[in-house]
Amino acid sequence: MPAPQKVVLAYSGGLDTSVILKWLMTTYGCEIITMTADLGQPEDLSGVEAKALKTGAVKAYVEDLKEEFARDFVFPMLRSGASYEGRYLLGTSIARPLIAKRLVDIALREGADAVAHGATGKGNDQVRFEFAVNALAPQLRVIAPWREWDLMSRTALNAFADAHGIPISASQKRYSMDSNMLHNSFEGAELEDPSVEPHETCYYMSRPMATAPDEPEYLELEFEQGNPVAIDGTRLSPAKLLLALNDIGARHGVGRLDMVENRFVGMKSHGVYETPGGTIIRAAHRDLEGICMDREVMRIRDTLAPSYAAAVYNGYWFAPEREAMQAFMDAAQKWISGTVRVKLFKGGVWPVGRSSPNTLYCHDLATFEECAAYDHKDAAGFIRLNALRLTTFGAMRRRAQRS
Repeated sequence: MPAPQKVVLAYSGGLDTSVILKWLMTTYGCEIITMTADLGQPEDLSGVEAKALKTGAVKAYVEDLKEEFARDFVFPMLRSGASYEGRYLLGTSIARPLIAKRLVDIALREGADAVAHGATGKGNDQVRFEFAVNALAPQLRVIAPWREWDLMSRTALNAFADAHGIPISASQKRYSMDSNMLHNSFEGAELEDPSVEPHETCYYMSRPMATAPDEPEYLELEFEQGNPVAIDGTRLSPAKLLLALNDIGARHGVGRLDMVENRFVGMKSHGVYETPGGTIIRAAHRDLEGICMDREVMRIRDTLAPSYAAAVYNGYWFAPEREAMQAFMDAAQKWISGTVRVKLFKGGVWPVGRSSPNTLYCHDLATFEECAAYDHKDAAGFIRLNALRLTTFGAMRRRAQRS
């Protein structure tokens, strides 16, 4: 295969992608254009363009994708009620299709013949990036240095960076990190032993529960068709709302998760996640569905949610099955509008009140007081009809036991 002439690299400015930039130049002798996605991560990106150019890039893009990320990726996923293996809110997974989409956009604009990423050959991100590129621009070559070079450890990467004068922060040397406005994650170092409690430096979005306020805080979160739109009556854009909830949740130690998960490539991985704002949205959204969503629609949605989560986790965002599931999820959210009052305290999120113009909750039916809208005698026929199969099965079982 001929060497690429121009490559667009997904570039964070961290250890892996800084080394990759220099490695691509020395290995292929090609031009490198970097693309850094601003997804609301807490890092200061003001110097990332200069760092890329100094390391050898011919052009460096720093793209503000915060609103697109929240509106078109995070919120559709949260509307679906998805969580991977029942706990992980997919903060890294959901960012990859947007980064890949922007890589492809720039590659086509700049006439590049390849894109490159810094995902390792052991992880899920290589699959997510490359599935997305294959779906959007299969003519582009994808270069994955971790599957080509001989720098097979973080120790080797640090040595390469030192040899080529690439500055790397101490935290980047210790852990493999990923951050955006939905979450923060850490892997590596002591986390490679799942029996060891993570060091406190693994958390920097949220404060420890021990130092969280000793008094609860209440907020009201308003939804329209499944999307959060306002906090305490103040309407905010998707990105600003998520960032505001991050600040509130972080103050109370909300959204910490230490888990071992099953990677798509077949191994188990130990990671630490923080998702303060997303945790609040998820709890409030699910609670509002309790009064607005039809029982059978909810049952089908809950059946599909694990498959939807697996599609996001495994890199199938642009696949037809995810798009088909999204159509159902969004149809199921048509009536999910209203307000949820949430209590935050010492890492916990508790919905304590909910209201909606589309509520299916009927006080006259639910009350324990006398109610003309419901005749208790009706339940007898309902029970007899629904017990028919149990009666029939029970009779068959008794016959079998006697024979």
